Amino acid sequence: MKHHATSISRSATAADDRRVSDRNPDTDAVPVVEPAVDGARQLEGSAATEPTAQGLRARLAASVADPVLRILVISTAIGRIGRGVFLTITVLYFTLIVGLSPVQVAIVLTVASAVGVASSAIGGQLADRVSARRQLVVCMALQGVGLIAYVFATSFPAALVIGALVGGVDAASNATRMAIIARAFEGPARVNARAILRTITNVSIAAGSAIGGIALVIGTPEAYRGVMIGAGIVFLSSVFVAARLPRRVDAPPREPFVATETRPTASVARRAHSPWRDPRFLAITALSAIFGMQFALFEVGVPIWIAHDTVAPTAVVSALLILNTIVVVIFQVPLSRGTHDVRRAGTVTAWAGMLMVAACGLYFAASVPIAWVGTALLVVAALAHAFAEVFSQAGGWGLSFELADPAAPGAYQGLFAMGYNVGSMVAPLAITAALAWGVGGWAAMAAVFLASALGTTAIAWRAAAQSVAV
Repeated sequence: MKHHATSISRSATAADDRRVSDRNPDTDAVPVVEPAVDGARQLEGSAATEPTAQGLRARLAASVADPVLRILVISTAIGRIGRGVFLTITVLYFTLIVGLSPVQVAIVLTVASAVGVASSAIGGQLADRVSARRQLVVCMALQGVGLIAYVFATSFPAALVIGALVGGVDAASNATRMAIIARAFEGPARVNARAILRTITNVSIAAGSAIGGIALVIGTPEAYRGVMIGAGIVFLSSVFVAARLPRRVDAPPREPFVATETRPTASVARRAHSPWRDPRFLAITALSAIFGMQFALFEVGVPIWIAHDTVAPTAVVSALLILNTIVVVIFQVPLSRGTHDVRRAGTVTAWAGMLMVAACGLYFAASVPIAWVGTALLVVAALAHAFAEVFSQAGGWGLSFELADPAAPGAYQGLFAMGYNVGSMVAPLAITAALAWGVGGWAAMAAVFLASALGTTAIAWRAAAQSVAV
């Protein structure tokens, strides 16, 4: 489940959050970088044969063994609780308390998304040039201040400025976090770290949403503002945790040019490639952004379809959301194993495409005039959709890490995040337009999801073959 700053869009996108990988296949173990965590590696490797509860405990033990991942997990858990509160009540606060019109709220959210598109690329580039940990701390601090400032946004211009600030620094912090993961971990540990953080994000945002419900139940301006200030303070507390990241997550200092007889103008260190001049990575980014529109289908399209085109009870929307969260929390980490291998990353992306075709067909079939049948079809469709989400995210992380230039992790991860943000910005309009076509729209969406997934698979398999040939 992807979370965004609105009730109609969950993200960064891809992310929040947005959201990534050694080319040789590994065992089921998920190693981390530090030699001191050999015990955690063994624990993780044996977890696959243990009962689910023991396996979960083993994964948690492995996740906190590495200091970088431990800090990221704790700061993410705290920060996303605060963020979850705002995801629940921000739109209603603007419309019911501040008095903004739905059109004005839509403009605020669109501008925030647009700023996020640019800041994700810029944030990634900067993470290769300045201290990534300090940049992350600054972005998170600005975001926390911006979240609290929502309380003082009593006019449309103020909401617009604050929304742009929050959207921009949120996207930049996500890109910076991805650069930190790319630099601090290698091979399977990268995807494992990303999967763990995504699981933590879903759990924490769910907890924050429950807290935000307090303001919705009370319904007074004081309740809204009190909960928002408290959530902002909680978010700010995560900054102090992130500040403890070690220096090894920063980009190494650039070496000066050294003239030699054979290379009078060559640098000792290889110059990093620009992702904007990497056709393969640009293609992966574009195709992943297209497939990432499945988030908007679940968050925007499916609720509209259930309410207007099925006889299933509207309460099923909440049940499907809970089901999606459960699937992601339980299966994201184990099903992400092995996707540091480029070929496997392409394979699981193909699985995601086929699952989305099945989900689209089942969603349309749920329009039958029998409530219990429609509800059952919606549940099965949501299950297929949830596993498509899990597989597509795992494949995307693996490819975005492994096909990137290791000398410029920030620039590559920033571009990849920017692609998801672009897709998230245009997806609601595209999805709602497709729904108006009925069966034709569902068929078109299924075709687009399958084509983007298979396109990604083709690029991944070709890259894997070229790597073997070399």
